Amino acid sequence: MDAREVSLLALNDCQRQGGWSDAILKKRLASAGLDSRDRALATQLCFGVLQNRLLLDFYLSHFSSLPLKRMEGKVVEALRLGAYQMLFLEKIPHSAAVNTSVELTRKHCKNPRAAGMVNGILRSLERNLEQLPAIPQTEPAAYLSTLYSHPEWLVQEFLTAIGTEETARLLAANNTQAPITAMVNTTKTTVEKLAEALEGEGVQTQPHPWLADCLILSKTGNLERLAAFREGLFYIQDPASKLAALALDPQPGMQVLDCCAAPGGKSFACAIQMEDRGEVISCDLHPHKKKLIQAGADRLGLTGITPMTADGKVFRPEWESSFDRVLVDAPCSGLGVIRKKPDIRYKDPSPLAGLPGVQRAILDNAARYVKPGGALVYSTCTLLRRENEDVVRGFLSDHPEYRTEAFRLPEHVGDGGVGMLTLWPHRQGTDGFFISKLRKEE
Repeated sequence: MDAREVSLLALNDCQRQGGWSDAILKKRLASAGLDSRDRALATQLCFGVLQNRLLLDFYLSHFSSLPLKRMEGKVVEALRLGAYQMLFLEKIPHSAAVNTSVELTRKHCKNPRAAGMVNGILRSLERNLEQLPAIPQTEPAAYLSTLYSHPEWLVQEFLTAIGTEETARLLAANNTQAPITAMVNTTKTTVEKLAEALEGEGVQTQPHPWLADCLILSKTGNLERLAAFREGLFYIQDPASKLAALALDPQPGMQVLDCCAAPGGKSFACAIQMEDRGEVISCDLHPHKKKLIQAGADRLGLTGITPMTADGKVFRPEWESSFDRVLVDAPCSGLGVIRKKPDIRYKDPSPLAGLPGVQRAILDNAARYVKPGGALVYSTCTLLRRENEDVVRGFLSDHPEYRTEAFRLPEHVGDGGVGMLTLWPHRQGTDGFFISKLRKEE
């Protein structure tokens, strides 16, 4: 099995099973036993098709007499793979892109005539690469939706929030690969020593441009095989998530509650910031996540983390007014992490309507656990105002004992002076993220 076949099967699994592409691809790669080069190509092909699916379908539809929706699923994915390689990958000959898609169709598709159809459509596309059909520009939302392969409803949300020019930059950023950022476990090592250790294992590192104790990694291979990883010298986390912990500002000796903690990155950040002195109670609704958090804490050697299974919406009387700091990284639509989960943009938006109610319920409950004079941080990995500012403003109107508080972050990030800050992939280079800090009166 080669990279293209793994990509085809992973893309088909995503469509049929509705699972997340990163998990599905990881499972397919593990069973295929590809070398590092082919693993990288399979990942690029799978994510590239997902990042550009609407645009690929727009072009393919112009060269097919049969609507794509009437084709077998694997036939459509073979067409998308071929088109993606021709349109976006300069080093792959067009003939190879076409021929491998035809062979994959012949091998995996039921209709014996499908391979000939795939060959015909892709050959037509190849002949017209210099004069591709123009995307209609009459409606900005529809145009940007097709060009950057984001659903029109989501494009309209961004247009309303940040305007046409910035929306185009955001959508383009969403279709790039997020850097791998390693947070240094400063209870065990320093950024300089970690960089030296990783370089010794063949990993390329560079200091993050504005976040201390953070390295950008490349040529990592399988991270879990690295001695520095196994020894707990670092963990992987987007800078935006680390900033939520910095805004919370936990200090050594404090009692900290992380209400929606899995997989544990923000709890790890808090414990390290506290020099592993004090306690971080890391909660998640799902019992199996408790083991995941504990395994991460054990690897990092963080003894101050206590994982628990708990529903963030259900009040625990024994926790009332007990914590110096409380973090609510609420379940959300996840539309700030499209770079890492490109298929999240295509999910049915209708269930998202109920999220603000869930977020408010968790925030209302968590607010009862903060000591007088303590602080609460509410964060999400989405860019939708109704899950961010609107939730906080509604909370403040019902909780006069709380007020927003300014928080200091690295200068490059922007001003958290009003107690609320949104991070954007095209502005800060991070995940799309929202952070709000709230102080409880004494």
